[in-house]
Amino acid sequence: MSGWFTLFTNARYVLDGALVEDHLVISDETGTILRREGYIGGDVVDLDDSIIAPGFLELHTNGANGFHFTHFGDENSYAQQIDKIARYYATQGVTGFWATIPTVEAAEFHKILPSLAARDIPNSASLLGAHTEGPYLHPEKKGAHNASLFQTCDVPPSTIYGASNLSSSVKLVTVAPEIPGSANLIKTLTSSGIKVSMGHSTASYSDGLAGLDAGATCLTHTLNAMPPFASRIPGLAGLISLPSTHKPATPWYTIIPDGEHLHPATVSLLHKNNPKRSILITDSIELASLPDGTYPGHAQIPFEQTKAGTRATIAGTDTLIGGCIPLQTGVRNLMSWSGCGIAEAVCSVTENVAAFMGIDGVGGRGVLREGRRADLCVLNEAGEVLQTWVAGRKVWDKEEEMEQRENDGDARG
Repeated sequence: MSGWFTLFTNARYVLDGALVEDHLVISDETGTILRREGYIGGDVVDLDDSIIAPGFLELHTNGANGFHFTHFGDENSYAQQIDKIARYYATQGVTGFWATIPTVEAAEFHKILPSLAARDIPNSASLLGAHTEGPYLHPEKKGAHNASLFQTCDVPPSTIYGASNLSSSVKLVTVAPEIPGSANLIKTLTSSGIKVSMGHSTASYSDGLAGLDAGATCLTHTLNAMPPFASRIPGLAGLISLPSTHKPATPWYTIIPDGEHLHPATVSLLHKNNPKRSILITDSIELASLPDGTYPGHAQIPFEQTKAGTRATIAGTDTLIGGCIPLQTGVRNLMSWSGCGIAEAVCSVTENVAAFMGIDGVGGRGVLREGRRADLCVLNEAGEVLQTWVAGRKVWDKEEEMEQRENDGDARG
């Protein structure tokens, strides 16, 4: 770029759940968002009435495109696979992701987690650390996890994950709050700056309140692998109805909006209850974006897996393994199913995620405010990703990609 800043015109941008009718200015030198007035010169990008959103944040993804985050051979090949999937995420509007490692043996955690320390990846989404979904889970709500690998809460997390990984790679841990000793475990994790979410759990409403008191601040894939919300037994999901004045605060809660894990009406109901705490996730697995068929398992699932459209199950069963849609599809589904506007839907994959993980301050990301990192995506009215920008640089453009494919086809022809 010729100038030291880029000014986006003829666009609206998402801020605080609303569309702002104004231009946006980003620095080419620092890769951050600048104040919006007083600039002369620079590069001007006319977005033809498109919408600028913060770059999407993938909080819970196990992989995609044939690669699962448990597919570890050696450090070099694994890093190359991380770079490859990070590039794919950027084509979906995602500019940051936490790699989810489900319940595996402690030796596997020790082997994999050093490679999941946060790092920027050129022209791609940034790896923001790891989410360890297990092994402190309840066997009655194991889902597709291997319950034989679950651990009691008196086993120190340093033993499971490795002390050095707790101080570097691990940023989020899912825990079942009804397991004896979970309160002390949650306090140990949060005292190290690690976020704790509650899930894969038989917990009652009161168990959930105790988890919040101990320091947990989120629910993992709400209503999946947890008791249903019932008329007189609200369970963990009932925590999302706590008043805004409650101390500790109402938890954030994640939702899988693929139409497989939750009915569309359930997605709408959950989101509408508290849009400022609602977080969309894909819970994607390596089968996402692959053709339908039967595929081998891995360190988490020692069984064959079947993909049929957006549904992925352990072969021969109805046990859901994870998601098969990209995050931008989840955003569009939420808009369609709940009737919310694009700005509100976008916040559930940007501002809400960044606030939960504590990365939305100056120098952070997930919100289009001055001083934050200029990670953003450009959307049309339907919520389709048209461009992705990382640290002030355009790294993907849908129109350019389509033109390249056409040129490649002509060359082959």
